[in-house]
Formats: sequence, C-alpha cells, structure tokens
Amino acid sequence: MARVGTGARALTAAVLATLLGTALAGCSSTGGLRAEKRAAQAASGHAAVNTPRMTFAMVTHSGDGDTFWDIVQNGAKQAAVKDNVKFLYAHNEEGKEQAQLVQSYIDQKVDGLIVTLAKPDAMKSVVRRAEKAGIPVITVNSGSAESKKFGALTHVGQDETIAGEAVGDELNKRGRKKALCVLHEQGNVGHEQRCDGAADTFDGKLEKIYVEGTNMPDVQSSIEAKLQSDQDIDSVLTLGAPFADTAAQAAEQAGSKAEIDTFDLNAKVAAGLQDGTLGFAVDQQPYLQGYEAVDLLWLQRYNADVLGGGKPVLTGPQIVTKDDAKKLAAFTKRGTR
Repeated sequence: MARVGTGARALTAAVLATLLGTALAGCSSTGGLRAEKRAAQAASGHAAVNTPRMTFAMVTHSGDGDTFWDIVQNGAKQAAVKDNVKFLYAHNEEGKEQAQLVQSYIDQKVDGLIVTLAKPDAMKSVVRRAEKAGIPVITVNSGSAESKKFGALTHVGQDETIAGEAVGDELNKRGRKKALCVLHEQGNVGHEQRCDGAADTFDGKLEKIYVEGTNMPDVQSSIEAKLQSDQDIDSVLTLGAPFADTAAQAAEQAGSKAEIDTFDLNAKVAAGLQDGTLGFAVDQQPYLQGYEAVDLLWLQRYNADVLGGGKPVLTGPQIVTKDDAKKLAAFTKRGTR
C-alpha cells in the first residue's frame, strides 16, 4: 500500500476542516436566524409559536389605579403575544366580586385561569369549580399557602412570610428600633403575613396601623398623626409602592426623621431610593409573575408541564437599595420592574 505523504495529509485535513466548518456555520446560521426570527416576531406582536390560539384570563384583587398590577399585566401580555394567547384581565378588591369574575370566565370556557388569593375564603369554591371544569389554574402574588390545597397547578410569587422576615433582617442591619407597618387593605392575608414576618425577625418593636388604601389623604393623615404622637418610630414600612411617597409626605409634615421603606418597586420608588427619600424596597418582580403565569399555563396546555414540583415558584423577595436603583430605573420607566 502506498503511503500518504505529509503534504497530502495536510491538504486532506484542511479540506475536511473547511467542509466541517462550512457545515457547522450553516447549522449555526440557520439556528441563529430562527432564534432571531422568533424574537423579532414576539417583539413585533407576532406569536413565536404555531400552537392553536388559546384564551387565558387573569382575575386579581387589585383596586383601581394600583401601578403594581399594571406591571403584572405587562409581563402577562408579553408572554401572551409570544405564546399565541388571547389575554383577558379583570379585577375587584372585594373577594366575593372577584370570585364572580372568575366564575364568568369559567362560563366562557377559557383555556386557563390566573387568580390571586388575597382573600382565600372567598375564592376557594370557584377555584375548585374551575378545576372540575378542566380549566387549569395558576395562582399569583398572594395565596401560596392555599394554592395547592385549592387545586391550583402552582403558585408564582414570593412567600409573604419570608419576605417579611427579610424586611426585619434589613431593619436590624440599619439599626432601627421601632417600626410602623402600614396595612392598606384589611382582610388581605398576605399583608398580615408581611408585617408578622417582619416582627418575627426584627429585634426592635413593630406596630401595625390600618388605613383605607383607596383614600390617599386619609392614608397620609393617619400616618402623620401616628408619627406626631410617637417620636420613637424610626421606620415606616408601606406594603405597596404607591403608598411610599404618601408616607414620606406624612413624615415630612409630622417633622419625623423616620426612614420610609416599602414593598414593591416602580419608577417613583426607584427615584426615591436614588435621592434618599426612601431607604429600601422589597421587589417581588411583578412583571415576572405575570409573564411566568401565562407561560406556565401555555406549557401545561401544550406539553402537560408543571413547574415547581408542588412548591411555589418564587419571584422574590429581593431587597433593593440606593446601590441597585440606578441600574433598575430604566426598567421601571418602561413598566417592567
């Protein structure tokens, strides 16, 4: 047998490398183009999948004008575009009315439901009716403890007790001694869990104050009066981003030097963190809650996927301070953080 010379072997190797490189480049180019096309379709309002059109509905306990739920919806709508889903939304802060809205979507035979369980007793029966009707349910934001018991696939959000405990730890780091926890929605179990969790880990004293969240002048006057009567309060914790600015105004009017801290993040909170008006915020990533809920429903209908292994899918808590606010400010302005 004739031996192949060094030059011939080198030439053969070079040809093979060229052919292999061309083939790989072709595969990579095709895959890259497909990925780019899917991303472009989603961004331009076109579905990135070819699955049949589905309809998902979200029903929350939100009151009017709560920017938190605008961010949740932004996430849900973006996922709905990607997944070729028609997205419906309704809300009512009263548990009975919220349950009626859920029932209306059951009657419409939607393909999936996303609900909150801020007032779980009012929602228990209707969630089970959805399950019996063959409509998968995912809970978001509130009700992680009740979600599985009621028959939901999974819960997407933060554990409110754990989030509260994180607040207590942060207050300790800041050397606070007495905190005021402002509850703006009576009957919301998640709000109670936040304050109770903070009280469990806080080395100082924590008091609760209940205000009418739909009446901002009342919120401000109630906090102001409390701060005037108790100068030992060195931290005010609000449970929603819209109330942080009101609490800051109340502290100013009361002549209090109490630090204002809050749950949730929006553009105004990010600005307050940067200029020192606010101390810290607890971000539970509402955009992610909406996005993941829609995406998980689609995955369940398309591929029978269930995420979480029977445990909640956690989107928080994340403690956001002045150091983080600048980076997140651009995202808050576009309504995704």
